[in-house]
Amino acid sequence: MKSYPEVIIFDIDGVLVDVRGSFHRTVIETVRFFTGKRVSPAQLHHWKGQSGFNDDWKLSTAWVHSLGGTAPYEEVKSKFVEFYWGTNGKGNVSLEKWLLPRVVLRRLAARSELALFTGRVAQETDYTLDRLKVREFFNQVVTVEDVKHPKPDPEGLLKILAGREPARSLYLGDNIDDALAAQAAHLPFAGVLPQSRASRKVRREMFLKLGARVVLDDVQQLEPWLKRGQPAAISRIVTNRQA
Repeated sequence: MKSYPEVIIFDIDGVLVDVRGSFHRTVIETVRFFTGKRVSPAQLHHWKGQSGFNDDWKLSTAWVHSLGGTAPYEEVKSKFVEFYWGTNGKGNVSLEKWLLPRVVLRRLAARSELALFTGRVAQETDYTLDRLKVREFFNQVVTVEDVKHPKPDPEGLLKILAGREPARSLYLGDNIDDALAAQAAHLPFAGVLPQSRASRKVRREMFLKLGARVVLDDVQQLEPWLKRGQPAAISRIVTNRQA
């Protein structure tokens, strides 16, 4: 793969958007509501470190049940949505923060086609892209509602590529299902894991075992990594694995 891929595909949550105050907070509030138990961000990241929990509605339901709660999926989902949206968009969604400056997006878009493949539904995706005024940079947006098989199935990635060579593209994600989807699509993967994340060490090792080309601390490290040229960066990762 050349220094700049033909297509760069981003996951949204945890990669382009800081969702600690929105989705993460909403999961924790939802679990607390149905179980009466205080749960922590560290516990949340333990759940997210497992395949099958890219969908926060499913994760919240499974977590509630693991703590003895009996609320069905639809009831958990309804309360989650209530906490997330609040009234007139003033719920937890208002706490989201965009992580990649527009000037960097503009430079990347001049070198590569940019696209999104997210586990969000369209309403959540559209709200964030329009509120933060970044939709113009992405040629394609594929949400969970646009595929029959969500992550870790590669359907969304293959839909974006539309027959183009996967090896000339790159997918950035922050959880195991992102890495598994990229592996299944034979598409180079870059993990994004903040240094502050409690589960970083474990998830980083899992990413590397699944073939990640690099694990970045922040999505803003993507452009410098691409500028350095990937062969050198890959060489450093191989050295780190052997150490």
